[in-house]
Amino acid sequence: MAPEKDLLQKYNDLAESKTLDESLAYFAGEFAGKAVFSSSLGFEDQALTHAIYSKKIPISVFTLDTGRLFQETYALIEKVREVYGEAIRIYFPDTKSVEALVNAKGASSFYQSVENRKECCAIRKVEPLKRALAGQKLWITGIRADQSGTRKDLPMVEWDESHQLLKFHPLLHWSLAQVKDYVQQNAVPYNPLHDKGFPSIGCAPCTRAIAEGEDVRAGRWWWEQPEQKECGIHIQDGKIVRKNKVAP
Repeated sequence: MAPEKDLLQKYNDLAESKTLDESLAYFAGEFAGKAVFSSSLGFEDQALTHAIYSKKIPISVFTLDTGRLFQETYALIEKVREVYGEAIRIYFPDTKSVEALVNAKGASSFYQSVENRKECCAIRKVEPLKRALAGQKLWITGIRADQSGTRKDLPMVEWDESHQLLKFHPLLHWSLAQVKDYVQQNAVPYNPLHDKGFPSIGCAPCTRAIAEGEDVRAGRWWWEQPEQKECGIHIQDGKIVRKNKVAP
């Protein structure tokens, strides 16, 4: 059930007024044992992982292993364990669903149509995410407003109708330069692909480096039109979320 509008506004006011560490600590206390952070292991997510692990903030960190990640991404997961002494929890797609898809359509069906690509994302990312979020009350993400036009109107705290929980974007107002500065100043381990022209890193077959001046999302599903470039994780009821959904 969605929170009352006044409560949602309170959470947004608090998020806007606090530092990164303060806001994470506040929401960890407010939703004790029910606050989770989903990491895709990019710059933003590594910054948040550092904030959580270095300050011992009681927030569970998890990631989705689609089975098609870059080797550099797998190496980074182990590097995080080595540096922080904490293991990121990993969720995998349902084996039978992956087998059925690959046997029916091949290992690269996502190149053939948008529908096929979304089907692959649904099996490898959306379904495991649902399991990861089941029973939780707060979902923390590394979303930034300037990552795409579909995210520029998001509030820092919103109600996610699909998963029936609150969604918190601590870095929403940060620029990429601010994130990089934070990573550098705190010696945060990050994916070396970022230094090779990959601003956004997902599955290896679906991610490429971008040229100077290209949109930061240009390297994701580059064969599709820009308006089609969402995997379904941050979409509710088939629509990209732009506004708060609150109780009437």
